[in-house]
Amino acid sequence: MIPLLVVLHIIVSLFLIGVVLLQQGKSADLAAAFGGQGSQTAFGPRGAANLLTRLTTYSAIIFMLTSIGLTILLSRASADRSVLAGHPTTQSTPKK
Repeated sequence: MIPLLVVLHIIVSLFLIGVVLLQQGKSADLAAAFGGQGSQTAFGPRGAANLLTRLTTYSAIIFMLTSIGLTILLSRASADRSVLAGHPTTQSTPKK
């Protein structure tokens, strides 16, 4: 289960990087090149989210869920293992 989740996590992370790099900025229209605000204002109405925005949202959610899942699975897998599991323990008597 862990290797499958790791592969899914890597695929989603690469997809998320690609989708974020493909998106345009908020003021990426022609008017912004000449110093104008364009049709998109800072606090104005926002249009419907396009496909890239939705893909970014869904891939970010999947990325977070796989991160949490990997953390839980790996903590459970290593809960019964210890760094000192193979070494015998010895107690020393305190010196007076």
